[in-house]
Amino acid sequence: MATNPIPLRLKHARLLIGISQKELGVRIGMDEGSASGRMNHYEKGRHVPDVDTLRKLAKELNVPLNYFFCEDDSSAELACLIDLLDENAKKALINDLKHQRDMGR
Repeated sequence: MATNPIPLRLKHARLLIGISQKELGVRIGMDEGSASGRMNHYEKGRHVPDVDTLRKLAKELNVPLNYFFCEDDSSAELACLIDLLDENAKKALINDLKHQRDMGR
């Protein structure tokens, strides 16, 4: 059984923007007195944030929600890059990938 990718992704994204666990928690609306502890529990995998909390974290950390569920770094990076594309570019990428897949058959 694979490990939960959320703790690793959460910590990585938080460190990339250079803020503390407490600051991140406060930014998403947690009580200042418990923010650090709650975020620590999320990053250690003791507790899993609910989807609404993950949405807030994703917005604050400037990553797509699906980033938290990527099990490898390449998929996480792709999720972030794809999220930056507009809808037309996403559709073009899908078509290109399908074409490459079909050519490999």
